[in-house]
Amino acid sequence: MKQNLGVNQNVLELVGNTPMIRLNKIIEGLEGEFYTKFEGFNPGHSTKDRIALHIIEQAEKKGILKKGDTIIETTSGNTGFSIAMVSIIKGYECILAVSSKSSNDKIDMLKAMGAKVYVCPGHVSADDPRSYYNVAKKLHSEIADSVYINQYFNELNLEAHYNTTGPEIWKQSQGNLTHLVAASGTGGTISGTARFLKEQNPAIKIIGVDAFGSVLQKFHETGELDPAESYPYRIEGLGKNLIPTATDFDVIDKFEKVNDEDSAHRAREIALTEGLFAGYTSGAVMQAVMQLAEKGEFDANSKVVIIFPDHGSRYMSKIYSDDWMREQGFFDSQKEAQQVIEYIK
Repeated sequence: MKQNLGVNQNVLELVGNTPMIRLNKIIEGLEGEFYTKFEGFNPGHSTKDRIALHIIEQAEKKGILKKGDTIIETTSGNTGFSIAMVSIIKGYECILAVSSKSSNDKIDMLKAMGAKVYVCPGHVSADDPRSYYNVAKKLHSEIADSVYINQYFNELNLEAHYNTTGPEIWKQSQGNLTHLVAASGTGGTISGTARFLKEQNPAIKIIGVDAFGSVLQKFHETGELDPAESYPYRIEGLGKNLIPTATDFDVIDKFEKVNDEDSAHRAREIALTEGLFAGYTSGAVMQAVMQLAEKGEFDANSKVVIIFPDHGSRYMSKIYSDDWMREQGFFDSQKEAQQVIEYIK
């Protein structure tokens, strides 16, 4: 039978090669040109598809994984979905330790993809036995024929983005970019992409986005882990209360911190102005860009690539729920009225 070259053999062939899209309305008044690398176009709706596929395929090549084995991972939701998707196609069981910060939408999606989900308290220290890090490790030690992905401390996390995201951005921008702005959680996306881009042009400025309540920015600046920097926050997939070895701090020029409320409103603004249904972390990255612009980071010659790492569908019960926004105190009368006016428009 002749192969139809227009047909993909399975969903995994759609991972990567996401579009770069010029931003037009949300950046009005800012100096420079701004583009998003929108990872929501991956089949699993996030940049985590890239690492899930790469890490699992590398484990297969090394003979670590065989059909019927169990894959275990720690996740705020997106990586878990990607691993569950890959597991379905390749024939693995999937167990996920998930932070309670993850939206109900994410947890329901993981279950719908056949994963067994353990929801762990999100606001405990990394060394607490109840933390999703330690729950995943315990499960791995107890379950025979299991593999722990361990994205926070896995060099393959960076390698996936060095091999794909970095080259794609370089090609799509024709090498004509001055800044890369990306969220830093595990650090794989920003670090792997930055390594590749810095090799092509060391002058490209790499800016990581961190959350208030996370330890990453201060560690980058001082080399010290300060527990006082760590406190509860709502943004998922951004920042950390530990230092992941999957983050290469040497290729990141600086960090910009953002808060929960501004990031939530900024995600909604992306949808209303650009027609891109972006996730909470994407809103955080866009908020960082706005703050950086206010501080004079960009000029008329700046060409800024912003990685939007995930899709808004993962946050319907959170930032895209008016009730949730009110419960968090994110809607004061002025902001809510402004939002209603925008919807009417």
